[in-house]
Amino acid sequence: MTARVLTIASSDSGGGAGIQADLKAIARCGAHGMSAIAALTAQNTTGVTGIHEVPPEFVARQIAAVIDDIGADAAKTGMLFSAPVIEAVAAELDAASFHHGGLPLVVDPVMVASSGARLLRPDAVDALTGKLFPLATVVTPNLMEAQALTGLETEDRAVLAGRLVAMGAAAALVTGGHGRESVDHLYDGSVDVRIPVPRHRAAATHGAGCTHSAALAAGLASGLSLADAARQASAVASDAVARGLTGLGAGDGPVSVFPIG
Repeated sequence: MTARVLTIASSDSGGGAGIQADLKAIARCGAHGMSAIAALTAQNTTGVTGIHEVPPEFVARQIAAVIDDIGADAAKTGMLFSAPVIEAVAAELDAASFHHGGLPLVVDPVMVASSGARLLRPDAVDALTGKLFPLATVVTPNLMEAQALTGLETEDRAVLAGRLVAMGAAAALVTGGHGRESVDHLYDGSVDVRIPVPRHRAAATHGAGCTHSAALAAGLASGLSLADAARQASAVASDAVARGLTGLGAGDGPVSVFPIG
C-alpha cells in the first residue's frame, strides 16, 4: 500500500515553500501527499506581502476529513501562524493518534521566512512548544529557529537538540543549512546522530526546510527508522538545493526535487 502523508501547513503562492514544496517532496519520496491548509500567503521569491489565516475550526475539519476516510501513516506541520490554529491542530492530531493507533508526527517550527517575514506570531511560540512538541516524533528547526526556541545563542547543534528534547519533544533534528558547520544533528533523547550535508553554491534555497521535513515524514510513513528517515530527508533536501531554480524570480529561487528543463 502506498504510504500516506498529511501535511498541515500554509500555501506559498510562489510555489517554492509551504504546502507546495511539501507535496512535491512527498511525491519525490514515493508517497501520497494530502494537505490541510492553515493560512494563505501572498508570496514570491522576494518576500511575503500578505497572510490570510484559515479559521482554526476549518483547519481541524480538513484534518478530520483526510484521516477519517483516507487515513495517514505520518503527518507533518509547517507554518501554522497563530496560537488558535496550533491548538486546533494539536487537538485534532491528538485525537487521530489516539483513535488510529499512533501517528508519527514531524513538527517543523516555521517561524521566519528566508526573506525575513515573520510566519509565526510571537504569542504562538508557547502554544507550539506546549501543545505540539509533546505530540511530535521529532522537531526539525533550522539553526536560527533552534536558537530562538531555546533562548541559546550557541551554534552547537548537539546542545540545541538536547534542550529541545528537554522542552518536551521526543527527538530533535537541528538542520545544517546555516552557521559554520554543515551538519544535520539528530538527538532522540539517548543517541546523537550527525549527518554531514554538502553546501551548494546555489542562490535557490527557498523551500529547503519544508522539503526536508516533508521527506522526513515520508520516510517515517514508509516504515524507516527515525535515523534512516533523517538521512533520506538530508539527501532529498540537499539534492533539491543542488537543482535549485536560480532563474525564477528576482529573489531566492525555489529548490527543485525533480529535474526541470
